[in-house]
Amino acid sequence: MLDAFEQSGAGKLILLGDILYHGPRNDLPDRYAPKQVIISLVPYADRILCVRGNCDAEVDQMVLPFPILADYAALFIDELSPRTVYVSHGHHPMPPLSPGDIWISGHTHIPLVEQGDVVHLNPGSVAIPKGGAAPSYMLYEGKTFTILDFEGNAINKWSAA
Repeated sequence: MLDAFEQSGAGKLILLGDILYHGPRNDLPDRYAPKQVIISLVPYADRILCVRGNCDAEVDQMVLPFPILADYAALFIDELSPRTVYVSHGHHPMPPLSPGDIWISGHTHIPLVEQGDVVHLNPGSVAIPKGGAAPSYMLYEGKTFTILDFEGNAINKWSAA
């Protein structure tokens, strides 16, 4: 994921929770190494925006140098104005949003683009994808959100243009 982040030239890396531990109901991937995740993320601490997942705990915050315990973040992106981009893990109810706003969540670990009164986007999961999905992430560029696999293939996209 960090290689894809570097190659994209993105200014921020948004993490949607479940950073170090993925819960007792999930089998952990082969070679899963939370201590290595910590070491890998530290150099990016000043460029990470993170929200708390249902498997994140205060003890995780003690070893990470960037905040991980916020339940949500509201992003105001000039080129998407007047839309608000609401980011949460997705395991708590979302606050009232206005028609046209964008909600990005990760809880299901399944890539999703769903257009209703509110646009709902889910980038999937880099480590534990579900529903038969490939590991994936999402990139925002030029009013377009694109969900990509690690081969560079677009899985889905949504554009505000």
